Amino acid sequence: MVKQETIIKTVGLNCCYGSLCVLKDVNLEIYKNEILGIIGPANSGKTTFLRALNKLNYLNSSYSQKGDIYFSNESIKNIGENILRRKIGIIFALPQVLPVSIFDNVAYGPKVHGVTGKNTISQVVENALKKAYLWDEVKDRLNEPAVRLSGGQQQRLCIARTLAVEPDVILYDEPCSGLDPISTAKVEDAMQQLKESYTQILVTNNTKQAARVTERCVFLLMGEVIEVGETDALFTEPQDKRTDDYITGRFG
Repeated sequence: MVKQETIIKTVGLNCCYGSLCVLKDVNLEIYKNEILGIIGPANSGKTTFLRALNKLNYLNSSYSQKGDIYFSNESIKNIGENILRRKIGIIFALPQVLPVSIFDNVAYGPKVHGVTGKNTISQVVENALKKAYLWDEVKDRLNEPAVRLSGGQQQRLCIARTLAVEPDVILYDEPCSGLDPISTAKVEDAMQQLKESYTQILVTNNTKQAARVTERCVFLLMGEVIEVGETDALFTEPQDKRTDDYITGRFG
């Protein structure tokens, strides 16, 4: 079996808000170019885990953290927030488009990071929209306000905006929770295509989505990692009864 390259590693990760510890001694390795699912009932620490990876939790003044997170073999303690968040982008549950045109939404990040030249920016925007499976739907309306797009299109625009700054990892926090089945399928199609070039981590409360999209899954319960394994095996032959209970809908 070929050893897979680790891109993110957590060692003894503990995450707390004040006296409430929501993640406890999490030790995980995330492999390059995989789609990793994070599943578990509410209040299991799924979103906190995701936001710990690019330091977003520190926006909460009560947050504290012990243990370490390594990105490309370097502790994220030594990586500036702006650099880290460019390399590890995040897609939130509700699309957060900027109040500007479709084109300017995607162009914003590259411009902030010093990309210049009209032709260069245009090519970056086109490539990002194509990777997000949105180009064909918006190529003739790039100057329209992004808010005119449907919810599913806005979510794929957010993916394109993230891709435009050339990340290594894309985090998804319930990206399809507000979308209809057709829009959800398009987002999932985009994720499948992106795995050739990007590592993706998907937090979802939809176990069927996790089964469809991910290659490995982590089951979190009350802040602890209960089980990690290949998705097919975890869903058909879980090693822990609590995993089986959650997947079969006995709780959560």
